[in-house]
Amino acid sequence: MHPTKRKDKSGFDKQRRAALGTLAGLLLMPVVPRAFAANGVQVKGVRMWPSPESTRLVFDLSSPAEHTLFTLANPDRVVIDIPGASLDKPVNGLDFSQGLLKRIRTARQGDDTLRVVLDLKHKARPKSFVLRPNQEYGDRLVIDLEDPEVKSAPVQRAERGDAGALRDIVIAIDPGHGGEDPGAIGPTGTREKDVVLAVARRLKALIEQEPGMRCFMTRDGDYYVSLNQRIKRARDQRADLFISIHADAFRDRRARGSSVYTLSQRGASSEYARLLADKENASDAIGGVSLEDKDDLLASVLLDLSQTATLEASSDAATRVLGSLRRVGHVHKPRVEQAGFRVLKAPDMPSVLVETAFISNPAEERKLRSSSHQYALARALMDGVRTYFRSNPPPGTRLAQARSREHVIGRGDTLSGIARNYDVSLDNLRRVNALSSDDLRVGAVLRIPPS
Repeated sequence: MHPTKRKDKSGFDKQRRAALGTLAGLLLMPVVPRAFAANGVQVKGVRMWPSPESTRLVFDLSSPAEHTLFTLANPDRVVIDIPGASLDKPVNGLDFSQGLLKRIRTARQGDDTLRVVLDLKHKARPKSFVLRPNQEYGDRLVIDLEDPEVKSAPVQRAERGDAGALRDIVIAIDPGHGGEDPGAIGPTGTREKDVVLAVARRLKALIEQEPGMRCFMTRDGDYYVSLNQRIKRARDQRADLFISIHADAFRDRRARGSSVYTLSQRGASSEYARLLADKENASDAIGGVSLEDKDDLLASVLLDLSQTATLEASSDAATRVLGSLRRVGHVHKPRVEQAGFRVLKAPDMPSVLVETAFISNPAEERKLRSSSHQYALARALMDGVRTYFRSNPPPGTRLAQARSREHVIGRGDTLSGIARNYDVSLDNLRRVNALSSDDLRVGAVLRIPPS
């Protein structure tokens, strides 16, 4: 035995065991990709916006992120994998009573991927896209779940040109903003998207009570509809008039009053109108629209001389609406203004945009929150709509027939009998025909007022 040699061997064994232990420890540590370690993405929050046709999920991100998406059946699920991401906090506080989602689950997939599982109430068509930061939000991942069981509402009006078919006049009401896009915010936090929806609902109720008219709303809840989709929905319903309702805001809180706008093809009528149109046109960037939704509606339908009649009709309707708003309160501009609002660009549908008040003005913000003022605004809009269509009833509508009805007096006719047959009041029949007595002359023509 050589003691010195034994000592050397013992020291070598100790060093070898230490090295192997270190290597084993390294092998057992989780592998973290270099990119993730340096640029980990935080999912800061999840928001949900159910609508009648779809449900939207929005993931707020600390920075841009890649993602993959796939679906599973039995049960129906949508799975989203976000490499290099982690949750800031659990997904809580979402209301699943409406929409397509039953619940949301999250887990780690591998060492660096956040997996989000959307449990569905039934099958859905998913679509995903990312949005860059804007003045309202940072990076976002948007998941739209379209409901295949919901079909578009059928067009209830007769097609133009149907022989003998009378139809109702269709008014499309477009409450601005919604969902991700709150619109302007008042001094005490009142959101434009909420008050304009309240006014729109009151206007819808008044239109539905009007004989010969019916209403369609581009949105009837707190969800976002792209500017192009708003136009498309109204055109699918073959609307006779499109009214987009908003509440203005300005840096000077003293600004007040209502305004009415129509589309301009030649530039804005004022610098303020141009700035307002730019702000309203930026709504898609806030509300969240994928690239495939950004095709210009007018790419296939050019604005040319064929739209002249539509622009003239829009101006006429806007003038009558502005006149009615004067009876409710102050108007910001004494005449109808024009600017390049994207939401007014339907080539075959008269369209107006109404700024009901300045939500940035503390006094007008309080009014906009008031149900009585909301009703007064809706009533003024209804008066303007009614006045416009009584002067310009579209051919083939009940209102046009009522306006043009005539009766040739025959033997044995009495004024009371004619009134009864046409379901009009006797006093109205006398007034419209300027009759001082009930004596009738055979062969004379009576104008029949609306029922």
